[in-house]
Amino acid sequence: MAALKVTQVRSIIGTKPAHRGTLRALGLGRIGKSNTLPDRPEIRGMIARVPHLITIEEVPDATKDDQ
Repeated sequence: MAALKVTQVRSIIGTKPAHRGTLRALGLGRIGKSNTLPDRPEIRGMIARVPHLITIEEVPDATKDDQ
C-alpha cells in the first residue's frame, strides 16, 4: 500500500473551524509543514475537505518489508 505526503501550502487564518480541525487531525499546523500518512479511505476523506489548503504527493510506503 502506498503512502501520501501531505503538505500545508495555505494559511488557516479565516478558514472554518472544521477545516482547522481537519488540518490538525492530518498532523499539520503551519505553512510548509508536511506529514506522511497511509493511503486509507479515512485519510482521503479528510484530504477531500481541505484540498485548497494542501498539496498531496503519493510516495512508496517505506514501512513494508521487501523480503
